[in-house]
Formats: sequence, C-alpha cells, structure tokens
Amino acid sequence: MATDLILGTAGHIDHGKTALVRALTGVDTDRLPEEKKRGITIDLGFASLELGEFHLGIVDVPGHEKFVRNMLAGATAVDLVLLVVAADDSVKPQTREHLDILKMLDIKTGVIALTKCDVAEPEWLELVESEVRDLVAGSFLAEAPLVRTSAHTGEGIDNLKNRLTAAAQEAAARRRQNVADGPFRLAIDRVFAIEGHGTVVTGSVLEGTAKLGDTLSLEPGGLTARVRGLQNHDATVDEVHAGQRAAINLAGVHHDQLKRGCELATSGYLLPTRLLTVELELLQDSPRTLKNRKSIRVHIGTNERMATVVLPERDELQPGERSLAQLFLSGEVLATWGQPFVLRSESPIVTVGGGRVLAPHPQKLRRDAKEEWARVGDLASEDECRRAAAAIYFAGHQPWQARDLVRNAGVRDAEAVVRQLLDRGDVLEQLTLSPTRTLLVHQGYLDVLGTRIEAALRRLHEENPRQLVFEPSRLAARFAYLDEAFYRAVVERLAAQGRVELSPRGVALAGQGPQLTKNEKALLQQIIDDYRSAGQRPPTLKELKASVTKNQAAVTQLIELAEAQGHLVRLSPDLYLHVEAERQMRETLREPLAGGTGLTMSEIREILDTSRKYAVPLCEHFDRTGFTRRSGDLRILAES
Repeated sequence: MATDLILGTAGHIDHGKTALVRALTGVDTDRLPEEKKRGITIDLGFASLELGEFHLGIVDVPGHEKFVRNMLAGATAVDLVLLVVAADDSVKPQTREHLDILKMLDIKTGVIALTKCDVAEPEWLELVESEVRDLVAGSFLAEAPLVRTSAHTGEGIDNLKNRLTAAAQEAAARRRQNVADGPFRLAIDRVFAIEGHGTVVTGSVLEGTAKLGDTLSLEPGGLTARVRGLQNHDATVDEVHAGQRAAINLAGVHHDQLKRGCELATSGYLLPTRLLTVELELLQDSPRTLKNRKSIRVHIGTNERMATVVLPERDELQPGERSLAQLFLSGEVLATWGQPFVLRSESPIVTVGGGRVLAPHPQKLRRDAKEEWARVGDLASEDECRRAAAAIYFAGHQPWQARDLVRNAGVRDAEAVVRQLLDRGDVLEQLTLSPTRTLLVHQGYLDVLGTRIEAALRRLHEENPRQLVFEPSRLAARFAYLDEAFYRAVVERLAAQGRVELSPRGVALAGQGPQLTKNEKALLQQIIDDYRSAGQRPPTLKELKASVTKNQAAVTQLIELAEAQGHLVRLSPDLYLHVEAERQMRETLREPLAGGTGLTMSEIREILDTSRKYAVPLCEHFDRTGFTRRSGDLRILAES
C-alpha cells in the first residue's frame, strides 16, 4: 500500500521550481494564463509523483516576495521540502525567507536541488554549493543531500528522485501515528465551481479520512456540506486521507460562501477563535525585535490575520529569543494544539519568526498571572498526560469531552489518557451537579476557584464587619459567570473542606467572626438584654432604634448579628423575639395544641396573654418553622 506524503517546493523567483517539477512529473503546474504569460508561478500549482512505495503530492509555491502569502498557504501540510537554488544565481532573498518559513513550520526533512547546472561553470557550481551549505547550516537541511540538476538536459533528475525517496522514508517515519484515524481536517487553498457539479474545494488533508457521502463542517461559519465527489490528483476516488492532495465536490453549500482560509472538518472538531495561546520565537537574524502589544501578521493554515501580541512579564522579545504569548487576532482562525504558524512584520512585510499553538481556544490571561502561565508551559510538554491535564485545567467549569483533548492537547487516545488521570487520583475530581449530571474538573482549578470564593467572602466580611453570615445570593452574584449548579457544588466542596460554613442562615468564611468596636459590642449586648427582658412583648425595630442614643445606624446589622448568633428569632422584617421567649411560648402552646382540634388566633392570643400585634407574626413564624400547620382558621400541632 502506497504511503501518501506532501512535498513542497521552496526557493527564489525564477530559480526553476516549476520546470524542475515538470521534469520530475511531466506536469506543468503553472495553470493560470497570467502565469503562462509571465513565466512565473503566482498561485499554488500541484502535481503528483510516484516513487516506489511513496505517492508524493507536490505543491509548487510561488517564489516572488509579493506572493509569499500564497507560498505560506501551500506549505500548510508539507511533510518534506524540495529547496531549489539556481546554479547561475545562487542564494537570494526569497531563498532565505522560504527557508526561515520552513523552519517555523516545523518541517524536518528535505532535499536541496541546484537547478540550471547546464549553464554554470564547474568552479561557479562549487561556490554556489558552498553558499547553500552556509545558508542551511544549523537548520533541518544542514545534512540534506544537494543534487545538481538541469530540467533542460535531464541531468540529475534520476538522482533527485532517489534522494526524494530516501527523504520520504524519513518523513513517513516522523509522521504522527494514527494521523489517518483521527478527525478529518482539510485546509482549503482553492474554491471554484464546475458547471453541473457545483462547489469544489481543494487542499492538503492534514488529518483523518473523508469518504463519499460524509457530512462535514465548514468553518468559520458553521456550515455543513455533504461530500458528493472526491479526487486525488485528477483521479476519482472513494476516500481521501492525511498526506494527500484532495479536490472535494460539496453539496449543500455555494462556492461564494467559501474562500482560502476556511477549513473542512469532522463536525465539532474545529472551533473558530480570535485568541490563541502560543509558544513563539523570533528568527536569529530577525531584522527587528517584537514588543509587547505589537501588531504582527499571523499566517496559520491557509489563513492570514493581523494580531496583537501580548507577552507575559516582559516588554520585548529579542531576535533568537523564545516566549509564551497570546495572539489577539483581527478575525477568526482555526487551530489545533501544536499547529505551527509564521509571523511576518506589518510593514515592511518580512518574516520575523513563528511558533506553535498551545491552546487553540484559551481564556484571556493576565500578563502577571504566573501560575496560569506555568500551566500554559505544561501544554508544551512531550508528556500527553501532562498536556491533557493542563487543557482540562483551562477548560475550567466548562463541560468537556475526552475527544476535545485531541484538538486542545494533541492527544490521540483521549479515553486512555483520561483514565490515567483518574487513576492518579490527584488531578481530576468529579463534581455532582444534579442526580443525572456530573462534571470532571481539574483539582487545581477547583482550588483556585475556591480561593477566589474565600477572597470574595472575606471582602464581604470586611465590608460588613458586624455581619456574621451572608445570604447565599450575595456571594453567588459575584460568580454569576459560573453555572448555578457548578457554583453550588464548589461551595459545598469548600464547606466539606472546612473552608466555609454553610447554615440555614447563610454562608460565612470559616472562623470569621464579626469585627465590632468596643461600643458596638456593648450595644449588641444591650440589644440582646433588652429583648430578653421584653419577653413576649419585644420592641419593633423602629422602637428599638428610637431608644438607642449612640450608634443608631448600626442597630439593624447588630440585630441581624444577634439572630445569626442564635440569640434572637426573626418573626417579621420589623419584629424579633429573644430565643428564650420563643421557646417558652412554644412550650406554653404545645399542650393546648396537642388535643388535636386546633386553636384559633384568638385562642392562641389569650393563652399567650399577648396582642394581635405579636400573635399574627408569631403564628406565621410557627407555621414556617413547622411547629404548627394552618387549616382554615385553626392552627394544628404539626411537630411530632
């Protein structure tokens, strides 16, 4: 069975890339009339080359500096590269820039072809070869074979094929395992319509397999389309897979709805984003530094966007330096973990660096958030479990599935990795949100969230120093971004850990008592004593305030504090009762109510020797607390 790989050309304009591809394959990749007229490649060209067990899809890219963006679109899924240098011209600016781009795209294998050798003197050829070796020193092409060729005479073509075969073997060994078994993904580089057939897109298949009849998603945009036809290098096929060039005839979508930069993928796999967390580096010979908040061009997949770079805890990146960063993009892009990208300056437009995506759908991070950036560093790990744990941490309170780790952490057997994390016991925690709903959450995220809840409670205590507990809704309002059930589960977790206290009266920070002045403490005791002395005829809140000469504004909070401490019982918003008085009244009513016939309000008032002012709220209080139950005009003992 043939192994499919993508071979990309690279090199300066008019160095013979297209002619060399024609000599290798017999295909002229200059397809546009303007290309034929001008004799240069403007857009991407494609051909196919059979080399024993390898089937190479060739992407011939333009060499002119004006068309580097097209070159980048073509280099998206390249497995190995053919760097072309003309023997009569030697190394030129686009030779250097193309090589820099290939480095940033993490391509590891290739062959160097010296073209037009039939028009150069032997001594000159040796000088050019030396310049080329100096150029690629320290790069992935440092040890690559250099083959002298001539598309005109055929010199070196067979040797070049042999060298490409060896490079293909190396590239195939490096390819990620099971890349054809994962979700399907194709970065679109051409869109057109064929009469009688409709919309056709072409591109290099980055991952997975697509078959006739499959329904796939088109992003950005959330469109869906059915695969009506498939071709691989002009041959009709039933499926296409990673490592192949593909032309896909789509039903259900108009070609005007698509453009280069869109992607075709398994439904739910790709999610558009305007923010990426990345690891980036500047080229050693970058002509400029990269400052924090700098505007930069980002080439990712077949897309190009302007972006603002945010660097953590540093103001500038020097040539040759590497850093974590976030890219705030001018428009939506599509990305997965580990995907390479290239950075080019805003003006003048030159390649300055690149990197790889670590979090394709991140949250915005503060520059000084050291712990969060440390977690980002885990996403760069070679350890799949460590990457998966970090991706789950950043998922936070959002529901996720194991398959999301394929996109967000580059994990292939996601189910197995999740099982490993669960077996460890110190990474994931399962929160029960309802009888039918659970969520696996990173323990580190729960700890961070718990600390934030504690801090919010502490602020409430500081803002309300006389208050012992708070209505749960007051605290919950500060975490409105959390799902209600999730928030409740986290607070209950904190209570189980002894970090907060939950009671029918509300929520409080564990061990946090009221912070009262000396005068407030004295007034609190006075209020408690006054209610104790008042017995079954306590003052209203208004009456109590009128009797206080100092700290009158504190009376309401001190009464609420006395209630929270268990000294007072609230009958109504304006009426409280000392707990001893309330207990005595219960006992007084228990025996008369035990007869089973019930008591009217008037009878209760007479038994307690009180007025309607107190009897009505008292009876309603007994109903609320389950001591009595109302049946018409009667109160019946409900307490067993």
